Amino acid sequence: MAESICRRVFKPKREPPCYDSHFFQCGEVIDPEKGSPIDEVLMVVMKAPKSYTREDVVEIHCHGGYLIVQKVLDLVRRHGARLAEPGEFTKRAFLNGRIDLTQAEAVVDLINAKTSASLEIANRQRRGVLCQEVMILKERLVEKLALIEAHIDFPDEEIDLISLEGMGKEFDQMVVMIRGWIGTYGEGKILRDGVSCAIVGKTNVGKSSLLNVLLNEDRAIVTAIAGTTRDVIEEVLNISEIPVRLMDTAGLRNTVDCVEREGVRRTKERVKTADLILLVLDGSRELDREDQEILDEVTNKKKVIVVNKRDLEPRFSVEDIRSRFQCDSVVPVSALMKEGIDDLKTAIHGAVIKGDVMSSAKSVIVANLRHKIALEKAEENLLVSRKGLEDKISLEFIAFEVRTALEALGEIVGETTTEEVLEHIFERFCIGK
Repeated sequence: MAESICRRVFKPKREPPCYDSHFFQCGEVIDPEKGSPIDEVLMVVMKAPKSYTREDVVEIHCHGGYLIVQKVLDLVRRHGARLAEPGEFTKRAFLNGRIDLTQAEAVVDLINAKTSASLEIANRQRRGVLCQEVMILKERLVEKLALIEAHIDFPDEEIDLISLEGMGKEFDQMVVMIRGWIGTYGEGKILRDGVSCAIVGKTNVGKSSLLNVLLNEDRAIVTAIAGTTRDVIEEVLNISEIPVRLMDTAGLRNTVDCVEREGVRRTKERVKTADLILLVLDGSRELDREDQEILDEVTNKKKVIVVNKRDLEPRFSVEDIRSRFQCDSVVPVSALMKEGIDDLKTAIHGAVIKGDVMSSAKSVIVANLRHKIALEKAEENLLVSRKGLEDKISLEFIAFEVRTALEALGEIVGETTTEEVLEHIFERFCIGK
């Protein structure tokens, strides 16, 4: 179908034309009804199974202007083509067995990658690192299930009793492996998706100035008038390979101004949902009741305390703040003089990333919630199986748990995934892909 459409709208420059697979030829896209050329293009036919989808595919490489692309699309649609659904090419590649489901999900992660670290995580998954490890684990489990079922089917036969007795230790090893993968999820998700970081504090402590200096641009309005920031301003900053969504918020205070009051309400909402709080204090003024109320409000939140205006005479001890908040970083800065900003970025990174999940290029990094949930299911089934062996319960029950663990692992790579889950995965793609 694709090649027949191409033959109707493409006029090659060479004679005779060549439609061999993977052969690029130059020519023009012609509207056959009008006989008028639309663009000079390169056209290539990629015949199954040597294509991205393992189906016959034709690519037309035209110039990138919006009007040209639109006219070419309109032309091929008039001759029988249709627009691809979101993620349809990748979905076809998955359904035709060219890639597994983790690799399909990696495509959208590649597209959405915001930093080199998130790109590396996506590429590991695209190369099949997670799939390979999951399949190895599945093979081990299948061997154990075969042994259990052999004991069930032939109870009077002596079928490797020693292996059955040692199976519990192997289940323990598998649980340790799965827990190791699950343990990478927190930081893997941060490296892939980033963190939301709310800059909070009372009015005129320098929140907007801090946002501007972190972004290295005048993004927020800065004045000496209290309450200048009325709404939440958001920008994304790359801090040591972590996408950090900075949110400059309205100063927290009691006010009769209805607009500013709405800004304060939105600030409190951001405080509740933010992954990290940058609590800004004015080091040139003594701490007052408003500061204390804000400190109390964010006591249980992950935070970095920023003591601004260190270029001025201090009115309280930074060490006192450190002794009070021993689990949080306290960083003196001067937003005006751009001092201490590198220390602040280091503190932000340290507050959200504790380990080094990127240490090995071959290590599994779980950054997808769907994968984490499936691994947790498999872990639970293996723990139940291990307990069943200890309690010497019927092998039929243990076999059931092992099968369920295998199904959970199969969900990760797409062997036992429902159509509803597939639709949810591929609807996140842009058109085509």
